[in-house]
Amino acid sequence: MRLMTDQPLSGQVVWVTGAGSGIGEAGAVALAEAGAVVYLSGRRAEPLEAVAGRIRDAGGQALIALLDVADKAEVKRVADEILAAQGRIDILINSAGLNVPERAWNVVSPDGWDQVIRVDLDGAFYCTHAVLPAMRKAGGGLIINVSSWAGRYDTRLTGPAYNSAKHAMLAMNASLNIEEGQNGIRACAICPGEVNTPILDRRPVPVSAEDKARMLQSEDLGATIRFVATMPAHVCLNEILISPTWNRLNVI
Repeated sequence: MRLMTDQPLSGQVVWVTGAGSGIGEAGAVALAEAGAVVYLSGRRAEPLEAVAGRIRDAGGQALIALLDVADKAEVKRVADEILAAQGRIDILINSAGLNVPERAWNVVSPDGWDQVIRVDLDGAFYCTHAVLPAMRKAGGGLIINVSSWAGRYDTRLTGPAYNSAKHAMLAMNASLNIEEGQNGIRACAICPGEVNTPILDRRPVPVSAEDKARMLQSEDLGATIRFVATMPAHVCLNEILISPTWNRLNVI
């Protein structure tokens, strides 16, 4: 990574969940390049340390806040710690997400359903709920919810739990803009098609290296997140639907 010379996000504080890999990592790096102080959250320290090191080596500012977003008490604790240290959270990136291999109706279990919903949907709600009071007090803020093509269009590939969580995330995002826009708070749901991230490794059918190369790459989503984050405060990008040109989700 390299720091941007104009630093459009200088002085801003960003909290990224799911920051240890994939879209969360790419978004964290892109916003650090733009000058933000970035807090990296995830369940495992090692990948977060690697991302933080990458940012710091390039001259950026990154701090680590270990977190399981499914734990609402821990979410509040981390949010309060960031606010105590920085006095603000300007941007929240809800990127923590997972899926289970046993995902179709004939194999999905109640425990598998709960795991997906707790992280992909509840975790995004908990984090959003934790930052809203500070954003209201500040008179503005930005929340970017990483949803999915499966949140906008029905597909059998991702299964009922993931599809339900991502559809609900779009509804949550819309309600944020309806209720909180008057407080200067903007929400953007980014709905990517297939992205070459580690979540692909949990698919029931392995994805070939050739297919991965034709998908969206994490860096593409990092650039999208930076684009949203650097829009003027009076601009709300409610939803972005983005896919690879070779979009298998149109046919499977």
